[in-house]
Amino acid sequence: MKYSQAEILREYGPFPGADNVHGVTFDGEHVWFASGDKLNAFDPATGETVRAIDVAAHAGTAFDGRHLYQIAEDRIQKIDPKTGRVLSTIPAPGAGGDSGLTWAEGTLWVGQHRGRKIHQIDPETGAILRTIESNRVVTGVTWIDGELWHGTWEDDASEVRRVDPATGKVLETLEMPEGIGVSGLESDGGDRLFCGGGKSGKVRVVKKPR
Repeated sequence: MKYSQAEILREYGPFPGADNVHGVTFDGEHVWFASGDKLNAFDPATGETVRAIDVAAHAGTAFDGRHLYQIAEDRIQKIDPKTGRVLSTIPAPGAGGDSGLTWAEGTLWVGQHRGRKIHQIDPETGAILRTIESNRVVTGVTWIDGELWHGTWEDDASEVRRVDPATGKVLETLEMPEGIGVSGLESDGGDRLFCGGGKSGKVRVVKKPR
């Protein structure tokens, strides 16, 4: 297993009116993050907030190229980012114990926080297609270039990990600095990983190793 210290390239926030960052996603232009009762978008070039949607937003956030998906307690909402309207909802696999959400391969991937699992689910029905076990609390999930990464935050220690999507075996670990946790995770499609910072109200950029 590869092991290294996480290299933080940049920090955004805290953002006005957003005390927590629960989930993070990237639509190719803006970074979206969940702050409890809103989904907020900022420009990663400037760090300026560009808009917000009033919607329940308690955990993971994802973008499928057209819609936003947002965990709200025990359900996942499908949201039109243009209007902010919730188009449909499906049950979350952890029944409220979910944290971490991403889109890949036409499906959603959901972290089950203290269940220490990652589920691949049908985005239309919420049916569980398969499950990967982790040995740490799952606080964020993202895919990039066929690689599955997830965040952990447990016992005041936090990591960003690349795992085998078939077995859950940890292939690579980036250890976050002491006192810094990862509450959400999203790739920008390149060499940056956006990491939610929980109660710090910040979003941090961690360099993805090549």
